[in-house]
Amino acid sequence: MPRNPWFETVAEAQRRAKRRLPGMVYGALVAGSERGRTIESNTGAFGELGFAPRVAGHHAQRDLSTTVMGVETSLPVLISPTGVQAVDPEGEVAVARAAANRGVIMGLSSFASKPVEEVAEANPNTFFQMYWSGDRDAMVQRMDRARKAGAKALIATLDWSFSNGRDWGSPMIPERIDLKTAVKLAPGVLPNPGWLWRFAKTRRIPDLTAPNLTSPGGTAPTFFGAYGEWMQTPPPSWDDVEWLRKEWDGPFMLKGVTRVDDARKAVDAGVTALSVSNHGGNNLDTTPATIRVLPSIAEAVGDQIEVLLDGGVRRGGDVAKALALGARAVLIGRAYLWGLAANGQAGVENVLDIMRGGLDSAVLGLGHTSVHDLSPEDLVIPPGFRLTLGGGAVPDVPAS
Repeated sequence: MPRNPWFETVAEAQRRAKRRLPGMVYGALVAGSERGRTIESNTGAFGELGFAPRVAGHHAQRDLSTTVMGVETSLPVLISPTGVQAVDPEGEVAVARAAANRGVIMGLSSFASKPVEEVAEANPNTFFQMYWSGDRDAMVQRMDRARKAGAKALIATLDWSFSNGRDWGSPMIPERIDLKTAVKLAPGVLPNPGWLWRFAKTRRIPDLTAPNLTSPGGTAPTFFGAYGEWMQTPPPSWDDVEWLRKEWDGPFMLKGVTRVDDARKAVDAGVTALSVSNHGGNNLDTTPATIRVLPSIAEAVGDQIEVLLDGGVRRGGDVAKALALGARAVLIGRAYLWGLAANGQAGVENVLDIMRGGLDSAVLGLGHTSVHDLSPEDLVIPPGFRLTLGGGAVPDVPAS
């Protein structure tokens, strides 16, 4: 642990996570698919956008709060649901506590390593995420359990095409950790005593199961067992999306939209919100950066449903840019996982503070009093930056 556990940027959290974690665990956080072009595009595209700050007339008080699907949040940044978090013994519960302490919404994956009951207790503003996996009876059971636990919304993630293979090599992740597996993995783990000590103090081993997919009276499947069920489930149709929305009968977000025609179909299916997302570059490689396709989707459906963005957000300034181009809020994934790896719950809080500070600086410098005042006029947008998928040509927003 560094003498000063605080870090000032997400990049530093990533560096500390890389030093602290075994290579296989860090590799799972970096993830990506094929050549990793989409990961690079997601982050790089934010750097192509510039700010157009004002020189005077700034406001001493600024409001960064908003609501997402009727749930209040102190910051337009949500915790994106991510699978088994073996980077810390407390996993998703630590993340939920951090989010609650900073007044933001927690997204919990159905592939999480902690039960929805524990997470919702730690953060009452929890949104539960599901894949189209298993039969309808199983999905209803999972939704009922999440609803009973207090989840305030459902996130349906449907953009997965099971792309596999990475040019830099995929990490070796075991089905489960037992004595035999621990001995086999020891050479790759022993150089990281800090990570080992964190688990040793709690007398736990990394949990690679998915308890939220447990069938009544059954045991939690392993992550790979759950993944196998997902792969073998026939892909959903738009009728299936509408069925999910009706079965949940509450705030409902569709995650994974990058096309205007899909966004319009989501509106027709009755969703409350959608997330413009390419799964953080973990799915179909060379899918465009989400910030490039956000404006056309927001313009097409933003007056009918809420539009969020997921992918490549590393700074509060990135949040401001997404809001200026039509997002109501953003979801972050790798950023908070690196914070969790670097310093547990406090590290996640640190990341959220970084986001808050950067967003506040942008709102101040652009001369606004609220995040809701941000607009394309606050940005320098290069010609050709915007892309429209599945909806015909949309002209670029002129640079300011």
